[in-house]
Amino acid sequence: MSHANSPVPDSPRPALIALDQALAELLAQALPLGGHESVSTFDADARVLAQDISAALDVPAHDNSAMDGYALRCADLLDTDVLKVTQRIPAGSAGHALEALGAARIFTGAPIPAGADAVVMQEDCSALSDTGCVQVRMAPQPGQWIRRRGEDVSRGAVVLQRGHRLNPASLGLAASIGFDRLSVTRPVRVALFSTGDELVMPGEVAPGDMKPGAIYNSNRFFLRALLLRLGCTVSDLGIVPDRRDATIDALRAAAAQHDLILTSGGVSVGEEDHIKPAVQTLGELKLWQLAIKPGKPFAYGRIRRQSGSDDVAHFIGLPGNPVSSWVTFLLLVRPFVLALQGATDIKPQAMSLTANFSWPKADKRREFLRVRRDAAGGLSLFDNQSSGVLTSVVWADGLVDNPPGKTIAPGDTVQFIPMSALLA
Repeated sequence: MSHANSPVPDSPRPALIALDQALAELLAQALPLGGHESVSTFDADARVLAQDISAALDVPAHDNSAMDGYALRCADLLDTDVLKVTQRIPAGSAGHALEALGAARIFTGAPIPAGADAVVMQEDCSALSDTGCVQVRMAPQPGQWIRRRGEDVSRGAVVLQRGHRLNPASLGLAASIGFDRLSVTRPVRVALFSTGDELVMPGEVAPGDMKPGAIYNSNRFFLRALLLRLGCTVSDLGIVPDRRDATIDALRAAAAQHDLILTSGGVSVGEEDHIKPAVQTLGELKLWQLAIKPGKPFAYGRIRRQSGSDDVAHFIGLPGNPVSSWVTFLLLVRPFVLALQGATDIKPQAMSLTANFSWPKADKRREFLRVRRDAAGGLSLFDNQSSGVLTSVVWADGLVDNPPGKTIAPGDTVQFIPMSALLA
């Protein structure tokens, strides 16, 4: 009996990829780009150090006073509480050796004179102006209010290591040991575009003139901002029409001059989702669809810059729903970009906190719930956890990492990832 006209059954869909497996495979592909540049320490925030930074001096460079007050010798106060003020030492100047039964009027940061072994705050002293003496109203201990030479940084010590992602504090530390310029890895060159004929740009169409089905392109704004926070250089290529040929042309052009192509939308399984076949036409797709919620439609691949060449640009396709795009960027794109820059600390640490909400319906996928710390010290849940509700990530200050198949009851301990760490 012939079955020539019988429908062909659909091919089974591949299993969804676990987040940890996807991240491991992504990072295995994220070889540091190489190349570095020298930038002003003023301009190095969020950049990644290309070499260790070592100190050529002690910090502080000498024992100095931690307070405005009087430098003295503790033993001199065994039989008297009045000392002769023999010198005045402001910050930026050096005094001379302390005389017996003498005190030095000293200011914060000024070098401790030879012979002194403590500083007494001015609030604990009374200047006897008519006599040029000071009365000390408390018994100091040796070493009191003295910052020792090298207690912050010792000469020769490595204070910032290669791969460290610079922040305002580390810029200050580099400046404190004399670095006005720093060697940093080159920024990742990212091409960013969105797909979807339904997308329009704010300012181009007034809200009252929006056609049925049209939406403003919000993803383009927050993805660009997130990339800039990571120190990337971003080429915004706009919105690509929902056509296979247009998608292929956009990917081919973007691959020529960029290290990473990041797209939003078009990575699901609908007839108008052209990213997957377009990437496969130009290169290879290595990851597609994750076992997480929100964020299942995620893709990673590589696009050849020339046919038959091993010279490739990385490709990451994010979901079109804004919360899905937001979450997958923070969990996957962020560590990938940092790894390309040679950063060593790329995974934010979760902390254990108490849930002050219930989540009674378990999902077979790993879930990331938008939550906020509350006055009781626990976590409150945003009411609407839909992947299209961008207000949830504005309201939230973190994500609960909820394992597959797990319900949550008030009082349960959950794993909380602070948004501040994900956005750093």
